[in-house]
Amino acid sequence: MGTTPIDDKLERHIRDSVACAVAEDVGSGDLTASLVAAGATMQATVITRDAMTMAGRPWFDEVMREIDSAIQVDWQFDDADTVAAGSTLCSVAGPARSILTAERTALNFLQMLSAVATRTRQYVDAVAGTGCRILDTRKTIPGLRLAQKYAVLCGGGVNHRIGLYDAILIKENHIMSAGSIAAAVAAAHELHPGIPVEVEVENLDEMRAGLAARADRLMLDNFELADLVQAVAFNRSESSHTAELEASGGITFETLRPIAATGVDFISVGALTKHIEAIDLSMRFSTPG
Repeated sequence: MGTTPIDDKLERHIRDSVACAVAEDVGSGDLTASLVAAGATMQATVITRDAMTMAGRPWFDEVMREIDSAIQVDWQFDDADTVAAGSTLCSVAGPARSILTAERTALNFLQMLSAVATRTRQYVDAVAGTGCRILDTRKTIPGLRLAQKYAVLCGGGVNHRIGLYDAILIKENHIMSAGSIAAAVAAAHELHPGIPVEVEVENLDEMRAGLAARADRLMLDNFELADLVQAVAFNRSESSHTAELEASGGITFETLRPIAATGVDFISVGALTKHIEAIDLSMRFSTPG
């Protein structure tokens, strides 16, 4: 499938997150790696024991570069590729001390981000053919949001807003503070023209109020299937204004397909980035032959 594009902002995030992780792990120096002869060289391969969708290659490469630019990495797969269990992801060669120092941090990024991409791919495949798209949320590991959202893209998902600064999501407490859905949406359009406005609604009456206020998207929070069907039908019947519809709240893998089949445009799933189990990776070492 090829790699997901890396823009300048993400490139800076990769450098910064790797620098932080390396400093956290290496500190004043790798005491154990110092036991290895300074001039020794080594080769290694990274193996996955799990079937996976790969994500995290740029972070892995940046760890190696940060530790020692003499380390060479030869990849067999790109990010977003589907990889069978038992496959060799890449080979690594260079100074033994440096590879030993870089090993854990590089694998940490790769196993975590591949876990996000793999779970996302499972959810995307589960709704295939319905026209519904899988969204991530802001329920991310602090400091690694851009990395995890990149991994969601690798898995075929779609990014929701990145943070509080790039879109407006009016939730229950905002509505209560503003006085009404109409007042909150009107303020959003007046203060931030051109910025997407989404409203979280908890029932059909609130959904109708959101449409009347001309919200761009409505988050249907914890709606029953029958109510989702009604919401989709009402939205489609409106001639003056329609909104994108996003199902959210209490989503499980088992309920994905039925929810997608109601005709909603999106399903947002916090589990993509917060309920993840790292992919089982290992780095196997050998001395040059």
